[in-house]
Amino acid sequence: MHHDTQVIIIGGSLVGLSAAAFLAWRGIKTIVVEKHGGSALHPRATGFTEHTLEFYRAIGIADRIPIADPSFRLRRATVTSLVGEVKNEARWTPSSGPIPARQERALSPAGMAGFAQDKLEPILRERAGELGAELLLGTELLSFEDRSDGIVATVRNRENDRIYSLCANYMIAADGAGSAVREELGVELHGVGHIMNIRSVLFQCPAADKFLERGFQQFEIEQEGFKAFLTTYGDSRWVLMFYGGEVKRSREYASDIRRALGADLPFEIITSGAWEMAGRIADVYSKGRVFLAGDAAHQLPPTRGGYGANTGIDDVWNLAWKLDLVLDGTSKPTLLDTYSAERQPVGWLRHQQTFARPDYARYVGNTLSNETVYDDKAMELGQLHRSDIIIDAASSLPAAAHPDEWAGQPGTRAPHLWIDAHRRQSTIDLFTRGFVFITEDALWESAAQAASDETGFTFAIIRIGRDILINDTISFADAFGVGVEGAALVRPDGLVCWRTQLTPSAVSENLSDVLRKVAKLVL
Repeated sequence: MHHDTQVIIIGGSLVGLSAAAFLAWRGIKTIVVEKHGGSALHPRATGFTEHTLEFYRAIGIADRIPIADPSFRLRRATVTSLVGEVKNEARWTPSSGPIPARQERALSPAGMAGFAQDKLEPILRERAGELGAELLLGTELLSFEDRSDGIVATVRNRENDRIYSLCANYMIAADGAGSAVREELGVELHGVGHIMNIRSVLFQCPAADKFLERGFQQFEIEQEGFKAFLTTYGDSRWVLMFYGGEVKRSREYASDIRRALGADLPFEIITSGAWEMAGRIADVYSKGRVFLAGDAAHQLPPTRGGYGANTGIDDVWNLAWKLDLVLDGTSKPTLLDTYSAERQPVGWLRHQQTFARPDYARYVGNTLSNETVYDDKAMELGQLHRSDIIIDAASSLPAAAHPDEWAGQPGTRAPHLWIDAHRRQSTIDLFTRGFVFITEDALWESAAQAASDETGFTFAIIRIGRDILINDTISFADAFGVGVEGAALVRPDGLVCWRTQLTPSAVSENLSDVLRKVAKLVL
């Protein structure tokens, strides 16, 4: 089959555009098929975590995204109206208790961003294009066929009705919670399911911004016969949501907005809409040459942990390097099987965590009250991934833990350590392009070079103290859990996949065999 491109992405919203940028940054030919001409009027996601910003840092757009004040904490209050008295503050994640003094140390070189999705998407669109991705806006998928030698997608240009076919090696479905691709594949969903339909109206109200000075950004409005949820995107745009009820035309929400504000503040309605609050996770994230990502793989309600959008972006960061190594012939196609193996349990964990927390537990009858609740640092920077290309991620280990507790455990994100005096470069920045072998020991450096020569597999070999200097409050040996004689192997997505505290002569594994296993080398 003649391939027009290497990867087709169905859906050009937040996750699809992130996938396009990640793939194009790796030199993979990519086409995005998006039925709309641009971003939706409703901003939707608004909070992006340090981990997500680390990915955007790697592809060169972090400086285009405004970072929140490090002391910022998203807070929710119950009120009679925006201008009314605060009745109480709603909890989100119970504290997991103090971590030893090391918690004072920065866990990431990046910050968090309170940035509306409709402002982030143009940045991603521009960057994906700069890197060589082709974006087919106003184009919809009609059908697809997964053949033994590739994917054939039939698409239609919605402006001129032209119908044509695109051929690719693989396809990513980032086409939302109602994914037609997932339905065609016959992949089932499980979880708490439908909870309710939500109606929302988006409006501009600069005069309301002064009421944010009290320190709250989200408001549960409770009045006699009137309940709603009000929040802001931080740019004088506000959204008012209703739990169920009849959908109305945009202008018909004016009286509701005034009631929620509690004062005669001038506002302008932008748009309105409706969506489903639900919890559903796909049983598998891939089938044949097709991969599910974002809401197509996991439908979760908005949370103060940012589980929906950030999980989807993490999905495609995990997938991008695997597609890269398979497409260039370095790795066996079975490497791609680990995408679902590693990411589906993460999606399920986030489903369980969402409905175990106070914000949503009330909607499911507290059925997950026995679920272990992890704090936000554990959930975002300390989740454990398991698959057959990660060595020693035992099933007895917890699903998540604080990064300092893991100390470089295989299956978790490699620790952040500052590596220059100005604190502008981090170990995180080293683990983005390819595999990295990192050690303080000269014997391991030699052993790694010998393994590279034997397998023909090229990877970076970094010796601490010679190639880089650590400038942090914790040593490399302690942070990575390898001691002064050990070593760690980090994947292109920043996950540790193997480590040892022993010298080369004392380990039971042959490093060449380790490399063949963690990268599923063809060589």
